[in-house]
Amino acid sequence: MEVKKLNFPNHIEKSELPPLSMALGYFDGVHLGHQQVILEAKRQAKEKGLSSAVMTFDPHPSVVLGKSEQHVQYITPITEKIQILEKMGIDYVFVVHFTIEFANLLPQEFIDQYLINLNVKHAVAGFDFTYGRMGKGTMETLPFHSRGQFTFSVIPELTKKKKKVSSTRIRKLLKEGMTNELPDFLGRYYTTTGSVIHGDKRGRTIGFPTANVSVEDVYLLPPIGVYSVRMEVDGKWYNGVCNLGYKPTFNKEEIKPSVEVHLFEFNQMIYGKEVKIEWHQFLRKEQKFSGIEELIAQIERDKQYAVNYFKKFDKVSENCSESTSFLH
Repeated sequence: MEVKKLNFPNHIEKSELPPLSMALGYFDGVHLGHQQVILEAKRQAKEKGLSSAVMTFDPHPSVVLGKSEQHVQYITPITEKIQILEKMGIDYVFVVHFTIEFANLLPQEFIDQYLINLNVKHAVAGFDFTYGRMGKGTMETLPFHSRGQFTFSVIPELTKKKKKVSSTRIRKLLKEGMTNELPDFLGRYYTTTGSVIHGDKRGRTIGFPTANVSVEDVYLLPPIGVYSVRMEVDGKWYNGVCNLGYKPTFNKEEIKPSVEVHLFEFNQMIYGKEVKIEWHQFLRKEQKFSGIEELIAQIERDKQYAVNYFKKFDKVSENCSESTSFLH
């Protein structure tokens, strides 16, 4: 997969690119609705003999347009978004640097410079995709703005459990700690990436060694609490339990919340390694204990809840894998 970063004005010439079938959107989360758009672009590419492509934008338009704080936390930061698109088998990803100047393009100017001039022969977007200054360009105006240079597909709204599949819905579930419901909308469990750093090493003294993970602050984290999680280390997944919070039993003042993961059946030194945490199930809120013994007893209960959860999860996953291989 080739990643091309575009600025305003766009200096890439049509002759530099093969004919493309391109999916258009911001795609934060690359959720099931987004996947329908992207896979349709891929299908059209195969059917029409084109290369598949995705156009996305960075940073989030709301930051540039002053509709939010300057720091936005994402479901999928741009690096993770690119990784997901590569796994989906996309040939080209165009990351447009979103600026005020770019936002002020007239709808026709956007289509001319960023679709027609990029050799797009088929475009795919969701029903609510807008483009150009103040979002004046819509899927209804696209036939006019296309100048007959490309065909297009419009993907309708996708619903799950009678709810629209959207980044807004996913953010709401995350903020409420409903991590177990995210696969219905994301198509996978929510993940965050970070590196293992040195902590106070208190966990090992009470029989529960933890990996202190410095999660990149571009990620949207679930609420403070204890979770059943999986963690990927060197390409292998391990089950565990995570405390996201301030450790009130030991800390008197609130500081930046820490992410500490205790992995089951794991005994490796992993300081400095990049790891990925997969958030499964909220177990309980973080609480302050009267002493170490009470804390240890609760951690043991948390661990057992998580162990039981993953026994069921692994069994379901195994059955799903068998069904999938049978069907295919």
